[in-house]
Amino acid sequence: MIPLPTISPILIALAISVAANAALGWAYLGQRDDTTEARAALRDMEGQRDGVRQAASECSDSVDDLRELADKRTRDAAPARAAAASTAQVYNQRADVILSTPAPVLGDACASAQARVDSWLQGRAKP
Repeated sequence: MIPLPTISPILIALAISVAANAALGWAYLGQRDDTTEARAALRDMEGQRDGVRQAASECSDSVDDLRELADKRTRDAAPARAAAASTAQVYNQRADVILSTPAPVLGDACASAQARVDSWLQGRAKP
Protein backbone atom coordinates (compact mmCIF):
# COMPACT_ATOMS: atom_id res chain seq x y z
CA MET A 1 0.00 0.00 0.00
CA ILE A 2 1.12 3.47 -0.83
CA PRO A 3 1.09 5.82 2.00
CA LEU A 4 -1.12 8.87 1.45
CA PRO A 5 0.55 12.15 1.94
CA THR A 6 -0.67 14.05 4.87
CA ILE A 7 -2.33 17.34 4.20
CA SER A 8 -1.45 19.98 6.64
CA PRO A 9 -4.05 22.42 7.87
CA ILE A 10 -2.00 25.28 6.45
CA LEU A 11 -2.30 23.81 2.95
CA ILE A 12 -6.07 23.44 3.40
CA ALA A 13 -6.37 27.04 4.56
CA LEU A 14 -4.20 28.19 1.67
CA ALA A 15 -6.31 26.25 -0.85
CA ILE A 16 -9.53 27.68 0.61
CA SER A 17 -8.03 31.19 0.53
CA VAL A 18 -6.94 30.81 -3.12
CA ALA A 19 -10.41 29.51 -4.07
CA ALA A 20 -12.13 32.33 -2.19
CA ASN A 21 -9.83 34.95 -3.76
CA ALA A 22 -10.48 33.49 -7.21
CA ALA A 23 -14.25 33.61 -6.60
CA LEU A 24 -14.02 37.19 -5.31
CA GLY A 25 -11.84 38.20 -8.26
CA TRP A 26 -14.33 36.66 -10.69
CA ALA A 27 -17.20 38.46 -8.95
CA TYR A 28 -15.23 41.71 -8.99
CA LEU A 29 -14.56 41.45 -12.73
CA GLY A 30 -18.25 40.75 -13.42
CA GLN A 31 -19.32 43.67 -11.26
CA ARG A 32 -16.75 45.92 -12.93
CA ASP A 33 -18.12 45.02 -16.37
CA ASP A 34 -21.70 45.66 -15.21
CA THR A 35 -20.66 49.01 -13.73
CA THR A 36 -18.89 49.99 -16.97
CA GLU A 37 -22.00 49.11 -19.00
CA ALA A 38 -24.23 51.04 -16.57
CA ARG A 39 -22.01 54.12 -16.83
CA ALA A 40 -22.06 53.96 -20.62
CA ALA A 41 -25.86 53.60 -20.58
CA LEU A 42 -26.08 56.54 -18.16
CA ARG A 43 -23.98 58.72 -20.48
CA ASP A 44 -26.23 57.76 -23.41
CA MET A 45 -29.35 58.58 -21.42
CA GLU A 46 -27.91 61.89 -20.26
CA GLY A 47 -27.13 62.72 -23.89
CA GLN A 48 -30.70 61.88 -24.87
CA ARG A 49 -32.04 63.94 -21.97
CA ASP A 50 -29.91 66.92 -22.98
CA GLY A 51 -31.06 66.58 -26.59
CA VAL A 52 -34.70 66.48 -25.52
CA ARG A 53 -34.19 69.51 -23.28
CA GLN A 54 -32.60 71.40 -26.15
CA ALA A 55 -35.46 70.47 -28.49
CA ALA A 56 -38.04 71.48 -25.88
CA SER A 57 -36.27 74.79 -25.33
CA GLU A 58 -36.17 75.49 -29.07
CA CYS A 59 -39.85 74.56 -29.35
CA SER A 60 -40.73 76.87 -26.47
CA ASP A 61 -38.76 79.70 -28.07
CA SER A 62 -40.56 79.12 -31.37
CA VAL A 63 -43.94 79.19 -29.63
CA ASP A 64 -42.96 82.48 -27.97
CA ASP A 65 -41.94 83.88 -31.36
CA LEU A 66 -45.28 82.79 -32.85
CA ARG A 67 -47.15 84.42 -29.95
CA GLU A 68 -45.28 87.69 -30.52
CA LEU A 69 -46.02 87.53 -34.25
CA ALA A 70 -49.71 86.82 -33.59
CA ASP A 71 -49.87 89.77 -31.18
CA LYS A 72 -48.20 92.04 -33.75
CA ARG A 73 -50.59 90.93 -36.48
CA THR A 74 -53.52 91.48 -34.14
CA ARG A 75 -52.35 95.05 -33.48
CA ASP A 76 -51.67 95.67 -37.18
CA ALA A 77 -55.08 94.34 -38.24
CA ALA A 78 -57.09 96.28 -35.62
CA PRO A 79 -57.69 99.32 -37.89
CA ALA A 80 -58.79 97.08 -40.78
CA ARG A 81 -61.17 95.19 -38.47
CA ALA A 82 -62.60 98.46 -37.17
CA ALA A 83 -63.12 99.72 -40.74
CA ALA A 84 -64.77 96.44 -41.73
CA ALA A 85 -67.07 96.61 -38.70
CA SER A 86 -68.04 100.19 -39.64
CA THR A 87 -68.72 99.18 -43.25
CA ALA A 88 -70.71 96.18 -42.08
CA GLN A 89 -72.79 98.45 -39.85
CA VAL A 90 -73.66 100.65 -42.86
CA TYR A 91 -74.65 97.60 -44.91
CA ASN A 92 -76.66 96.19 -42.01
CA GLN A 93 -78.57 99.47 -41.78
CA ARG A 94 -79.27 99.37 -45.52
CA ALA A 95 -80.46 95.79 -45.23
CA ASP A 96 -82.76 96.74 -42.35
CA VAL A 97 -84.26 99.56 -44.46
CA ILE A 98 -84.78 97.21 -47.43
CA LEU A 99 -86.34 94.51 -45.27
CA SER A 100 -88.61 96.96 -43.45
CA THR A 101 -89.84 98.62 -46.66
CA PRO A 102 -93.08 97.13 -47.98
CA ALA A 103 -92.93 95.37 -51.33
CA PRO A 104 -93.43 97.79 -54.27
CA VAL A 105 -95.66 95.28 -56.11
CA LEU A 106 -97.94 93.49 -53.69
CA GLY A 107 -98.32 89.76 -54.29
CA ASP A 108 -95.55 89.51 -56.93
CA ALA A 109 -92.11 88.88 -55.44
CA CYS A 110 -90.37 88.90 -58.83
CA ALA A 111 -91.86 92.24 -59.88
CA SER A 112 -91.03 93.67 -56.45
CA ALA A 113 -87.43 92.49 -56.76
CA GLN A 114 -87.20 93.96 -60.26
CA ALA A 115 -88.56 97.29 -59.03
CA ARG A 116 -86.02 97.36 -56.19
CA VAL A 117 -83.13 96.55 -58.53
CA ASP A 118 -84.28 99.25 -60.97
CA SER A 119 -84.43 101.74 -58.12
CA TRP A 120 -80.99 100.72 -56.93
CA LEU A 121 -79.51 100.99 -60.41
CA GLN A 122 -81.00 104.48 -60.86
CA GLY A 123 -79.34 105.48 -57.58
CA ARG A 124 -75.97 104.18 -58.77
CA ALA A 125 -76.21 105.92 -62.16
CA LYS A 126 -76.36 109.34 -60.54
CA PRO A 127 -73.00 111.11 -60.37
